[in-house]
Amino acid sequence: MRRTGISRCRLFTAVPIRRFLLPGFVLLASCLALPAQDSTTQLLQLLADAPGPPGFEEPVRKIMVERMAPLAGHLSYDGLGSIIASQGSSGPRVMIDAHMDELGAVVRRVTDDGFLTMQMLGGWLDEALVDQRWIILGSHGPVRATSGLRDAHLVSSDDRAKLLNPRDAIFLDIGAKNAAEARAMGVEAGDPVVPDAPFAILNDSQNYLGKAWDDRVGCAIILEVMQRLAHSAHPNQLFYAATVQEEIGLRGAHTASEIIKPDVGIALEAGVTQDTPNTRPDEASEVLGGGPGIFLFNSSELPNRRFVELARQVAREKSIPLQGELIVIYGDDGAEIQKSNGGVPTITLVVPTRYTHGHNGIINRADYDRAIELLVAIIERLDAATVKRLRDFTPGGG
Repeated sequence: MRRTGISRCRLFTAVPIRRFLLPGFVLLASCLALPAQDSTTQLLQLLADAPGPPGFEEPVRKIMVERMAPLAGHLSYDGLGSIIASQGSSGPRVMIDAHMDELGAVVRRVTDDGFLTMQMLGGWLDEALVDQRWIILGSHGPVRATSGLRDAHLVSSDDRAKLLNPRDAIFLDIGAKNAAEARAMGVEAGDPVVPDAPFAILNDSQNYLGKAWDDRVGCAIILEVMQRLAHSAHPNQLFYAATVQEEIGLRGAHTASEIIKPDVGIALEAGVTQDTPNTRPDEASEVLGGGPGIFLFNSSELPNRRFVELARQVAREKSIPLQGELIVIYGDDGAEIQKSNGGVPTITLVVPTRYTHGHNGIINRADYDRAIELLVAIIERLDAATVKRLRDFTPGGG
């Protein structure tokens, strides 16, 4: 891929791939022209750029439904807004899950002098909130904002190494002089807030920068796997769940699982890498470009051991590198899937990701492509006999 040149940006340019996909909302165009893109890169950009904090997933849901509907035998929703699309009508019920929501916030208060406070949605670090650009999805359209920072010229030398802006002190500056001006911009309490961090390809590399890989990378995998299996035989019934409100309690996975009643489950997620200077090797195992990963443990879920071994076996047969991962502070939809329907053998496959839960995460294209190949191959192995073995806990059985 080569750069196609540099162009000046126009604010709120109505380029289809960068639309907010809500009435009146379009994303800011990048000031640098992106390298020439294939359809996969375009899909990843579309999903990463779409706004969708917990409870406000509509723009992402619109993208997913438009692409899932032609590929599905049936499409429906749970009562929270998760999408459930099916392929196949016989065999074991296989649930494939990715969540649509991203970390974000809602406007909490509009102050008399026109500043905004935020109620954070999801597991933000305080240091990730300061001096960042945000977009408020107001009633008149997107409103640009920045999270205020105490001026360095006002900070004593003793305080310069401290975190001076904890989350309860964070405020958004939208350029309003007072509350009336803020409301005239279409901003009020309860409006959703998302990071302003457009997709970019990092310097002609295979590394993609984006704000919402957790878990738009999983959403993209669902769409590509549905495309591959739409007209291919598989020995099962597939139920693809694009869920809501994962970041605030795995809520959509719970309700979607109640409807699907799966026999086995596969959650798709953003992984955690250890290949940056500020990460200790014992904190994580994945490296960017090292292939997809599989969780062996996280604080919400223990995977089915036989299912893990099946995934490893398939990866070996397909010559796909598979990175094992144990993360202490992590929860994912697989936790709710495995507790549904009387107990469901479940695994979580991940695409290694740098800098999750911030404005700018990084994934590697080869890891993403290999994750798709692995998932398709695993699905093709999940026939009735294999699923029965995964669910057999008889001593000495299986």
